[in-house]
Amino acid sequence: MTEIVLMSDPKVAAVPVQECGEPLVDVRRGGALLTDRRKLQVSAGSCFHLREGVLTRLLEAQARLPRGLRLLFVEGYRPPALQRRYFDEYASRLRAENPQWSPDQIRSAASRYVSPPEIAPHSAGAAVDLTLADAEGRELDMGTRMNATPEESKGACYTHADDITAEARSHRTLLGTALTSAGLVNYPTEWWHWSYGDRYWALAAGAEHAHYGPGELD
Repeated sequence: MTEIVLMSDPKVAAVPVQECGEPLVDVRRGGALLTDRRKLQVSAGSCFHLREGVLTRLLEAQARLPRGLRLLFVEGYRPPALQRRYFDEYASRLRAENPQWSPDQIRSAASRYVSPPEIAPHSAGAAVDLTLADAEGRELDMGTRMNATPEESKGACYTHADDITAEARSHRTLLGTALTSAGLVNYPTEWWHWSYGDRYWALAAGAEHAHYGPGELD
């Protein structure tokens, strides 16, 4: 895709899902990935889960990073109810700030930052929010904080934003090169959001169907 296709685009929802039944696994097992606990209070640990195939690809990507750099995992699986809450809260905020917008405009704008719950890659265990860290676990400069909204960052959260430093752009390129080579795709409005096997991935990669659909963590 050359243009930015938002999660709210009907083309994403139209992608069929053939659920493969692959399990959600805890990425903390074995300690191969650095994990950040900033989401732990709201997710009770569910955030540290991903589909097994996604985790395998993350480890492949990490092996491709330059010496001294590691992936820092922040959030993976998100329960559908939590996804709904995040979407509704952000949509309500946009509605209050832009009372002239139509419901479709609100849904589209909200989907730049939070996926509509019915197709959310996080709720399928297919998406991960992550960044780069050095050998001591310190986060690298990526141009914005993770989870900066388009409004807060004035668009700098977009992966290919112009208004970031050369250093931040270099770090985003390192991250993107490693993850893309392992088969993941980026959501272009969020430099930190990458996925594999979900509807958005299938559309971006030209796959006939998604492998993973939303579900509950057992």
